[in-house]
Amino acid sequence: MTVHFETEGAVAIITIDRPSVANAIDGPTAAALASTFRRFDEEPALSVAVLTGSNGRFCAGNDLKSMQRNDPADRIRVEPDGDGPCGVTRMLLSKPVIAAIEGYAVAGGLEVACWCDLRVAATDAVFGVFCRRWGIPLMDGGTIRLTRLIGHSNALDLMLTGRGVAGEEALRMGLANRLVPPGKALPEAIAMAHQLADLPQAAMRSDRLSSYEQWPLELKEALRNEYEHGVATLKTGEMFGGLEDFAAGDWRETPPT
Repeated sequence: MTVHFETEGAVAIITIDRPSVANAIDGPTAAALASTFRRFDEEPALSVAVLTGSNGRFCAGNDLKSMQRNDPADRIRVEPDGDGPCGVTRMLLSKPVIAAIEGYAVAGGLEVACWCDLRVAATDAVFGVFCRRWGIPLMDGGTIRLTRLIGHSNALDLMLTGRGVAGEEALRMGLANRLVPPGKALPEAIAMAHQLADLPQAAMRSDRLSSYEQWPLELKEALRNEYEHGVATLKTGEMFGGLEDFAAGDWRETPPT
């Protein structure tokens, strides 16, 4: 198995496990990632997923050697429809995913990291469009998500030069949402996942989905879509429990994350 799935309460922990190739993704691994995240999204008891890589590395992107082999079962799938080459990158889940990044998140691995909602990175973790060095284009949403996450100027800096960024520069750009000491990305990401899982879920998922769906919409349509998501959330009755917690002063005890 190259993708492991385990749970800790309402949190799913998904690990890419191909340490001999820095967790690079071949065809079977891409399919396994897509299947595993569908399993997470469909499981009512799970609220947040953490994606990480084994052996202190997140993901080095597509397995370039597998792209050279002639075995169809091993080959990365590059087609206009269906799952992306890295499996998950064309999916829009109903629940958040946090990337726990140690080592390298480069090429397709960067694209997978950008697909995640949040990124907890070690201070020495490296982000980069390293595939620029081998003439391989971004085809897992990288030109789109990278630009939306960090702005066009920063995205072009990475896409054109192929250089790696880490630490405070990655944080400043918005590639990393949290920086942690080396070796601490996974426990910190899991702790954050539990914090999110403890929050009222309907409103959080509604706001998250609206924020993704607004991209192709005109402002009027986007506001209407937000309204419809909000009304559906109000109908769940979740808000009434939140109002009781607010009145009881629970909001004063919420620590910053």
